[in-house]
Amino acid sequence: LRTTLLFLSPKDLYTAPDSCKGRCEEPYSQEDECHCNAECESYRDCCEDYYRHCRDEGFSSSRDAITDEDLLHVSEQLYKADHNKARPTDIAINPQYQASPDETGDQEDRSPRPLYKYVNEELFAKPTYASFIKLLDNYQRATGREEDVTAEELREQDNFLKEVMKTELMKKLFAFLHQKNRYGSEQEFVADLKEMWFGLYSRGDGEQDSSGFEHVFSGRARTGRTGGARQRRAGGLTPGSRLCLGEVKKGKVSGFHNWIRFYLLEKQGIVNYFSHNFNGPWDTYPDVLGLQFSWDGFYKEVGSAFIGSSPEFEFGLYTLCFIARPGRACHLSLGGYSLSIQTYSWTKSTYGDGKKYIATAYVISS
Repeated sequence: LRTTLLFLSPKDLYTAPDSCKGRCEEPYSQEDECHCNAECESYRDCCEDYYRHCRDEGFSSSRDAITDEDLLHVSEQLYKADHNKARPTDIAINPQYQASPDETGDQEDRSPRPLYKYVNEELFAKPTYASFIKLLDNYQRATGREEDVTAEELREQDNFLKEVMKTELMKKLFAFLHQKNRYGSEQEFVADLKEMWFGLYSRGDGEQDSSGFEHVFSGRARTGRTGGARQRRAGGLTPGSRLCLGEVKKGKVSGFHNWIRFYLLEKQGIVNYFSHNFNGPWDTYPDVLGLQFSWDGFYKEVGSAFIGSSPEFEFGLYTLCFIARPGRACHLSLGGYSLSIQTYSWTKSTYGDGKKYIATAYVISS
């Protein structure tokens, strides 16, 4: 008998710690960087290639997997259910100068007039708008300062969640996630929304100074250095490019992607609109704009924002993508047009049985 020796290279024997290749349904281990078992979608800690290698197994069964086709279908449902969005006569904007990719970092004000010429503020009397606006003044602008959450602010969080859950849009979102076995009851869903969006974690020096809601909807002035502008410049909006930036260089704005927040601060003279580098294809609301501006002296190089959408529309879309595609591009369809949302989990702390908070969520090009 002839003995044949088979020599395997280290590459053949090695399973990458950030990949699900060969790891589907592997038992959970807290030492793993990411996970590939049926529970990872629930805890939002799957490896990025989980869907490619383990999709047949899906969430708990193949019918529970959220497919790309599911996302296109449910996002159109949410788009049609946004009954509180602005009408064409409710908002008039003046985009003025369109910046080229090389100009977005110049910090030059090329638009002498405000972005918003008119907003029908009767919109803000609607319950979801009114409860949303009450939340905007609850946060410190700079990182590294402990948030003092009062009993009144906790009631405001609960009231916002109560109001959005009354809408057809959020009921459709829950029905979809319930069908996909992500939540057993609406009560469970709302409790998780409160944790993932409003739970505090530290972006500074150990202080509980931030939350997903604050970062996405309210914004921050960064006090630390996190990378070069050249590395993070979005440039032109080619497929896959970023419409907005997250945490950037010292002295620049982090987060802040909400049109209502922008309008209210621009009206007060605190925000100064500089230019835009992208205007979405929609001829009604919600639209999408990529813009440059300064906020009380801090600069935002490329900030994406839905224009004219209801608070529950943004809140619902970002939630959908965070649950379905955490850390990945989430491809949606709105009124027949393609749009993608990128979300990221906060990895340094968790809640519940290891679930992740929202770190950020923003619009990207298709």
